[in-house]
Formats: sequence, C-alpha cells, structure tokens
Amino acid sequence: MTGQAAAGRIPLAVVVVDRGGLVSHWSRGARRLFSVLKEEAIGRSAADLLPVSGALPEEAEEDDAGPYGAYTAYDGLGPGLEASLDRGLSYPAAGRARLTVPGPGRVDVLWWAYPLVGPGREKLLVLAADAAGLSQDEPGEDITAERIAPGFALHTDFPGAEDLARRLPEILPSMSVDDSARIVAQILELGYPILEFSQNDRVPVTPDWGVPRRVERRARRERAARALAAGEPVPEGVLDEREDLEYAAVRERLEFLNEVSSSIGTSLDLARTIVEVSKAVVPRFTDVACTYLREQVVAGEGFPDGVPDTTTMWHRVALEHTDEPGRWEDVVPVGEAMPFPSDTPFFQCMTTGEPILVPRISEEMGHAIASQFDKRDIRPLITHRSMLIVPLKARNVVLGFMALMRHPVRPEFNDMDRVTGAELAARAGLVLDNARMYTYQENVAETLQDSMLPHIPPRMSGCDIATRYLPGTLLGRVGGDWFDSVKLPGARTAFVVGDVMGHGLNSAAMMGQLRTAVQTMAGLDLPPAQLLRNLDDLAQRLGDTYLATCLYAVFDPITSELHLANAGHIPPVLVRAEDGRSELLDLPTGAPIGVGGVPFEAVRVRVEPGDRLVMCTDGLVEVRGEDIGVGLATLCESAAHPAASMDDACDTIIRALNTCGGRKDDVALLMARLNGIEEDDVAEWRLALDPAEVSRARAVVREQLHEWGLAKLADGAELMVSELVTNAVRHSHRRPVDLRLVRGDTLLCEVDDDDHELPTLRNAGPDDETGRGLCVVSTLAREWGTSRTKAGKTVWFELTLPRR
Repeated sequence: MTGQAAAGRIPLAVVVVDRGGLVSHWSRGARRLFSVLKEEAIGRSAADLLPVSGALPEEAEEDDAGPYGAYTAYDGLGPGLEASLDRGLSYPAAGRARLTVPGPGRVDVLWWAYPLVGPGREKLLVLAADAAGLSQDEPGEDITAERIAPGFALHTDFPGAEDLARRLPEILPSMSVDDSARIVAQILELGYPILEFSQNDRVPVTPDWGVPRRVERRARRERAARALAAGEPVPEGVLDEREDLEYAAVRERLEFLNEVSSSIGTSLDLARTIVEVSKAVVPRFTDVACTYLREQVVAGEGFPDGVPDTTTMWHRVALEHTDEPGRWEDVVPVGEAMPFPSDTPFFQCMTTGEPILVPRISEEMGHAIASQFDKRDIRPLITHRSMLIVPLKARNVVLGFMALMRHPVRPEFNDMDRVTGAELAARAGLVLDNARMYTYQENVAETLQDSMLPHIPPRMSGCDIATRYLPGTLLGRVGGDWFDSVKLPGARTAFVVGDVMGHGLNSAAMMGQLRTAVQTMAGLDLPPAQLLRNLDDLAQRLGDTYLATCLYAVFDPITSELHLANAGHIPPVLVRAEDGRSELLDLPTGAPIGVGGVPFEAVRVRVEPGDRLVMCTDGLVEVRGEDIGVGLATLCESAAHPAASMDDACDTIIRALNTCGGRKDDVALLMARLNGIEEDDVAEWRLALDPAEVSRARAVVREQLHEWGLAKLADGAELMVSELVTNAVRHSHRRPVDLRLVRGDTLLCEVDDDDHELPTLRNAGPDDETGRGLCVVSTLAREWGTSRTKAGKTVWFELTLPRR
C-alpha cells in the first residue's frame, strides 16, 4: 500500500505487533523503509526494529548504528512509540524519528501507532512513511511543514467505510470481514481519526498531535518540565506563546488532580468514598458524573474475578450533575443495577480497562444507549453531549467506571482530558479499592466472629441467660474472647467464658478450636476440672504459640448447685437474690490453658432460686494504668444493681465500666439467672433388674403425667420409657435402674444404669429381634441422647409440652 501526497505516491510501511511485543506482520513497504527482510523481522521484538526514541543522539555516527539501524526521536506533542509498544497508551499516537539504515544513510520517518481492541493476539498497528515523500518542498530541502495533520473519521459521515472494512483484512492477518467491520464501526462511533493514504482508502491512525520540526523545542520543554518538577518558575523565554499556553494547561490539570486526590479517600467508608469521587469532578471537569461499580464490590465481597461480560451486573452508586434537581434522578436513579451490551462504549471501557472518548453522542448512539433503560427515554439527557468513560481499576481489575458528560455548549473532551480522566480514575480506583478491601475485611471478620460466637437461647432448663460481645476496636472485629452455654444431661447447663491472648484472625482461629473442644467435652459430661485438664492437653498439641484463660461452670437446677473450675480467668460474680448482695467467688485460679503440667481444681457452690451468675473476660474490667481490683469492684457493684430484665442488667454493667469509649480489648459477658426446678416438678423411681419392672415403669410414668396435667403425652412417653427401661434392665450388671421425669420447659425423661457401653441407633432388619427400641425413641422424641456417668450411662429423651 502507498500513501498519497503532493509529491506523489510513497511506500507505506505496515507493521502489526502482537501482545507479546513481537512482530507478526511486516509489509513490503516496511522492508523497503527499514531495510529489514520479512523473514528477519517476523517474531522479533518490535522495539528492536521500529523507531523507538532515545536510542542514539542525533549526531551519532553511522557506525554507531545497530544491525537494524539507530533512531533519534524528534520532539513532538505525543508520547514516544515505546509507550504504545509497552501498552502504556490506549489511544492512537504519532511521532517523528531520524533513522539510520545501511545504504541510504539517514531517513526522516513519520510513524503512527494505533492500538487494536479485541480478543485476537494483535495489539498494535504501526504505520510509517518516509517524511521526504510527504514534503511539498523541493528535493534536498528540510521539511518545513510544521504539522502533518491526518484527516478525521467523523462518526456522522465517513464515505468509504464499507471499503475500509473490506480492505482491513489485507492489512491485518487473520482478520475476518466481520472483525474488520466491527473495528470500523468502533472508529466511526468513537470518532477516531484516520490517515488518508490514497484517494479512496483510509486507515485509522492518530489525533492531530502534530509533528514540530525543530529539535530545539524538545530541549525547551525538557527544561520547563525540570523546573515544574522542582517547583521552580519556568525561566522566561524557554517557551513560546503556544507552549506557554500548553504549560499553563498542564499545570492547571496537575493542580486539579492534586485537589481531587486530597478531597477523596478521607475515610474507609465505601459509600462515602463513592460520593467524594463523584463530587470531586463536578462541575470543574465535567457537568455529569455517573459512577457504576461491580456487584461484588457493592456487596462487600472478595476481589472480582475475570473480565466483565454482558451478564456482569453494574450498580449505579452515585450521580452528580449541574442540571436542575431531579432531572437525572428520575430517569437514572441511584441503586439501579443493569448489564451493558457488547456494542456500547461502556462495555468497551469495562473489558479493555481503558478510557473511551466520545466527542459527541450522536442521535444513533443516544438511541442505542437509551434502549438499555426500560420505559425511560434518556436521549434528551445525553444526545449531543461530549462523553468520557473512565475505568475505576485496581491491580489491573476493573471495579467500575465513571461516565462523564459535558453540556453541548461546553468544549468537547479532548485527548488531554482523556489523559486527565484516566489519571483521575486511577487515583479514585485506588481509593475505592482501599475502601472495598476494608469493607470486605470487616465483613469477613464480622462473619467469622458471628459464626464463632454461639446464638444462645434466652432460656434453658432452670435458668435465664443474657450475653454481650463487644469488639476491641473498629478495625479489630475479630478477637479471642468467647462465651457459650451447653445443654447437659439431667437438665443441667454448662456456662463457659474464655479469652485467647492476642487479637486478630489467628487468635480467633485458636478460639474456635478451643470452643469446639469445650462443647465436645461438655457433651461427654466431663467434670469441670477434668474438662480443663483435657483442654490444656489439646492446646499443647495444637502448639505453644497461644495461651488462653477459661472459666467453666455447671449448674444443676435440681440440686441448686454450681460446679466450677478456673484456668487463669478472672473470677465470676454471684449476686444473691435474697438480699441483693454480690460477691466474687473464691476459686482456685489455676494456670492458663496452654501452660501445661498444672493441675486444676473444682469447687461446688450452693445457690438459691433467683441468684445471678456473672462471667466476663478481662477486657470488661481491666484498664491500662489502673489496678484490676478497681474494675472488679465496679463489676460487683454494677451487677448488684436492680434491673427490669436480664438485658437491662447487662447494659447496666457495660455502662458502669465505661466500655463504650477508649476500650482496646474485646469484651465477652454472660449473665445467668439461676431459677432452679421445684421439687414438685421432679419425679424419681428406682427399678430392680427384673423384666417385670418394665410394666411398673409404664404405669408410674402414666400416673405421674396425668397428675401433672400432661395426659396428652402419656401414650408416647409410656412407649419410649418401656423401650429404654427394657434395654437398661437387660444390659445393667448389678446396680438398679434409675428412672426420672423432670417437668420444665420440656418434659425430660432419663434412664440410668451401670453399663458403660453407649447404645447406638441402627437400622433393624426384618428378622432382627433387637435394635428397634432406639428407632422408636428417635421417631417420637423431640430430642434424645446418651452420655456416660461415673457409674455407667444415661439415656434420655425430651417431649415438647402441650400449649396451655
């Protein structure tokens, strides 16, 4: 292909560079211009073959040239070709270079670089021509033309578009007519400029960057840039009038970007950051700013994966404009989510991650965009406006984009605005990503903490419970403090409060392991001291990195007794219902969990109905610089304060210890009102090891349930008691079988024997004579279970009480 100029037709070098920076197409014109054979060029680094600036000074000797020539860039308004080769630019660029090649000597080369968008391997189209062939001057004279100004492909009128679509496959290898038609449509729609290289054919190239002829201008600009970077005034005479205007424009944009940077990111709140970014650009840079974010970002989820596609949902999260109030909000309200088709500039921005400039939104484009908004005509809002779409990126992933639009009466966005918008979006993307990461980490931490802390019911057998958990700091939503309550056989309840030393995810993970272990061992009905002993052994096996304190208490509502053991934890407070007096229970302190080799002791404390047990972690009572005794005294005093409910009592303690401000450590608080179970609600029988006792067991259970007014439960309870007593009489060794009924929030039935082997639920075959008893219990009971005791085992079941 050749270029058309006043001097006649000239060779036009056509080079295609792939995404690896290697030459994939080398035309005959390229061979003539650069004196490099196609076989030598294909597969080589384009930077070694094309006129990358800065290789040699202009006064270098010909002998200094490399095997493929040496290049010296003239100064120009655009960046060098190396910026396009390094994928640093997403828009067309142009320049001029002095080329030294074997034979002809030095040649002035004009080049144009055009980024290729699409799924193929090709990333850059480079066109180059001998500048002398484009000169209108006499042979032998220097080029006097100040600018080489290519024509522009206006999106409203471009004769020959169909022919260009047909010819592009001849320029670009492996390109179908459909692909070339898509590229041409992109050029037409977005208004990219083109080079007219013959009377009928055009190729998209570069904006009117211009190619000044004097090398001195580069030196002047470099001196001005050094002065600007050093914060010094530019020396007088360094820049001419035009360059003074350019310098002032650059300085103004730098000041604008600095102002924007200082006004955004004032907090880590994602919603606030989004509003700050939108307000920062309106009205100084644009008249309308509409911000969209990916669904994962808005939801506070992890980093979005992969390139967005036509199914990706984008949430409109902010809208700022200078029009009359409500004009935009009624048509494009904040909070709406929508995908974007592949033929829109929005989709191109989000998939390429590069800014998209639309000088003017045509009627056709306005109609295409409006088609995405159901039953709303946004064409009056956007048609004939200039639009710049900039991606909000972080770590090369598009988090969202901003659609910026100017009024028709305002100057169009230009390439300098594109660069400014890209820089603005880059800074905003980093700020948004920081806020996104904080929101995500906070959500993860909160979810982790919520999953590790139990959801304790407010009432268990014979007691009422209230809890509080407060994180140590806003950023530290995860800590090592925990509380728990575990349902035990015999209508008993275990209360647990623990504290893993340290903060963060590691402490929380350790806490989760210890909490699970305590639940498991409590379900085995281990005595408090033995449970702490086993927990200490487990911590030793997990590693010696962490220590933990733990307080474990078992409440028996039938005997009105607490059984407690302590492992380095602060003591609990017991508030007496009779006189309101509170006291710290005197327990053997014990060593923290993880120390190893230290015995634990347990004590028993008698309680009365209505007494309250208060257990907490040291974050509630410990203040840096103060004796912990002060906090413990305040805890006792506030715990004894009368309250209308358990929740009010917890809140009173929190307020009294001033934990709502300045607290560094986590706080876990558990309060239990020990109501107990009345003697009239408990019935017990001892049965001999005689099969005849099974019928007696059925009779006494039926009689007791009728006495309690629970006749509706008699049939089912009688059947299940018959099965359990039959098994107990069959497997017991010497000791009689104990049968107990407890009426509380549920009806509890327990059968004890001296056999240590726990029964298991299994499927009984048609010919099996055993194995059906537990199947009956499992089917009819609300809950059932087994546990070992010192003397043997207990098998129990519960039934839901009928509504009164």
